[in-house]
Amino acid sequence: MLTIWLGRIFRLKAAILLVLLSSGGPALAQEVSLALLNPEMLGPSPFVSTSHPVSLTEAPTHRFWDRENRFLVATDAAFSAADFFVTRANLKNGGQELNPVTRVFAGSTAGLAVNFAGETAGVVGVSYFLHKTGHHKLERLVSMLNIGSSAAAVTFDLAHR
Repeated sequence: MLTIWLGRIFRLKAAILLVLLSSGGPALAQEVSLALLNPEMLGPSPFVSTSHPVSLTEAPTHRFWDRENRFLVATDAAFSAADFFVTRANLKNGGQELNPVTRVFAGSTAGLAVNFAGETAGVVGVSYFLHKTGHHKLERLVSMLNIGSSAAAVTFDLAHR
């Protein structure tokens, strides 16, 4: 039954592909050679005017450790610390680590602490790199995404104690 159903789907897709490929031939035949045009008629268009180069103003920049980034990094560190403590408590009570990357470090408390500290340092590093390359909205988005994922992990761990 499954093979009959798949056969019908593939037959329909093959028919649609054949129709699309066969309808492309007449469109290619409509090409016009510029050599056939009268060169006297190829004068400049009256609608075209010359433009002068415009100098772009510099985008407003900010220091990396401004008020918003300090708040985001502190919040990120707080949620990572909360994630560490809740994860450690769950692991001591016989729970499992669901994150495959963190699972590698879940064998010891020190390894778990290094994982969450490295995660926070990595977020700050990526955010600083995006700041230096001029992606100021993305630099803040990285911290916000990590805050959201840590908050979701803490909520999940607390709900499944």
